[in-house]
Amino acid sequence: MNDIVPKLMSGRFRGYLPVVVDLETGGFNARTDALLEIAAVTLTMDEQGNLLPDETFSFHIEPFEGANVEQSALDFTGIRLDSPLRQNAALKEKEALEEIFRPIRKALKSHQCNRAILVGHNAAFDHGFLNAAVERAGIKRNPFHPFSSFDTATLSGLVYGQTVLARACRAAGIPFDSQEAHSARYDTERTADLFCAIVNRFKDLGGWDLALREQGMDED
Repeated sequence: MNDIVPKLMSGRFRGYLPVVVDLETGGFNARTDALLEIAAVTLTMDEQGNLLPDETFSFHIEPFEGANVEQSALDFTGIRLDSPLRQNAALKEKEALEEIFRPIRKALKSHQCNRAILVGHNAAFDHGFLNAAVERAGIKRNPFHPFSSFDTATLSGLVYGQTVLARACRAAGIPFDSQEAHSARYDTERTADLFCAIVNRFKDLGGWDLALREQGMDED
């Protein structure tokens, strides 16, 4: 990594590293309903300050003991709990979180950032389930800010006039395959593309340079 890239990233989001997250769940209640899939995409920057997707990490998760799973949620996501591929690959909740957090901590260090900030489409939903899972697992070093997040539903509503992920992606010129949607990995990768498109569009229109000048941060 070029030495300038960590400085650009850490300076862009006030020391936070955006990490795109999507979760597939067994319902809407973060305390009682199962976490079934988790995916995260780390982001990086090029030397011109353009935000880019970096690496993707995703895992199937075994429902925690006593977890509720609504059939309507399975119908919506297409997840089959009895699928042999899923049963062979699924991790326990704590193990999946530790596997996801490990490369995020590595990315924080390489980009010289202090903490990760969750990026999600309707981020409050994913953030609530993530925090509940972290609490259940007894994980003490959660790399994510406990309540702040970037919501691409809100941002794409502002920029493109669309709040549904598929429609926002298409408005941004990002291909979206509805047959692949509602898997954590696919939705996270498209959300990462969308977030990068929004941030880079703002920069290209001069908005970020204006923000730097107003903050007295522009070196010129």
